Amino acid sequence: MPEPSLPSKRRGRLLRFGAALVVLLAVAGYLVVQYVTGGTGAPGCKVVSGEGDGATYAFTPEQAVNAATITAVGTARDLPERAVTIALATALQESALRNIDYGDRDSLGLFQQRPSQGWGTPEEIMDPAYAAEKFYEHLVEVPGYTRLPLTVAAQRVQRSGFPQAYAKHEPDATLLAAALTGRSAATLTCDGRPAATRAAGADAVRAALVRDFGRDVLEPAGAEAGDGAATPSSAPSPASGDGTVTLPVAAGPDGASRDAAARGWQLAHWAVANASELHIKQVSYGGREWIAGNTASQWRPVDGKNSADAGDGTEAVRITTGQ
Repeated sequence: MPEPSLPSKRRGRLLRFGAALVVLLAVAGYLVVQYVTGGTGAPGCKVVSGEGDGATYAFTPEQAVNAATITAVGTARDLPERAVTIALATALQESALRNIDYGDRDSLGLFQQRPSQGWGTPEEIMDPAYAAEKFYEHLVEVPGYTRLPLTVAAQRVQRSGFPQAYAKHEPDATLLAAALTGRSAATLTCDGRPAATRAAGADAVRAALVRDFGRDVLEPAGAEAGDGAATPSSAPSPASGDGTVTLPVAAGPDGASRDAAARGWQLAHWAVANASELHIKQVSYGGREWIAGNTASQWRPVDGKNSADAGDGTEAVRITTGQ
């Protein structure tokens, strides 16, 4: 057989090189998508047990935002931590805490709720705060739900074809609920990578707080906000250039200090969970601070007086954005 001509060899090498380049570009594109959307290899979030048992749960920034919203909606309704745990475990099973626009038949969103079954319009169900609110509305109608096994309580709401599947998510949901309700202090951290498309500044933080908690979060009862505090008069405004939101946490009556501390840590953890989405670079509370981009992703002690003091005798959560 005659030896292939030189041009043929070159063509073969070029074809092989081109094929390899296509593969490399495809892999690179996949990694970029995973990084932006919080997939494998993306900077993430972690919650650790406050009980000293070494339990941890790692999750993505997207999951963190949704978990924080689910928790905020539950606590805004004055529901117990158990209700939040049930909701989080349900969303972990139904959507992996992702707000997906597909599912079995017409199921949508965090809880895979179905418009055809009266859960709301597709647009409503795709709103995480709305979806969480509807889940809780049904959950509180279950008699004695806080005393039921999690699988039973979740199934009474969801009516899933695989009711036992919720059980495997209870440990992770319990860790998340303890941190995001604020019962477990300084236990949730994120790397804090800014999202590819992000809202700007303190205005976006205030708007997100109101969306998840309600307007009362900007001025809690019993607290007098100091300079720079997030009061109703400083509600979202396009003209605002301030990069800091200060949320006073009222000390409350005697015996309620633990509740006030939990509220403070809930707000602080909420801010960290939303750090990538809202371009938050620093959160301070309770004499500790979290800083985005810190490779240790830890809450570190603040030297001297609590840096999140509101200046009026109340402790405060201070959220600083990248603006």
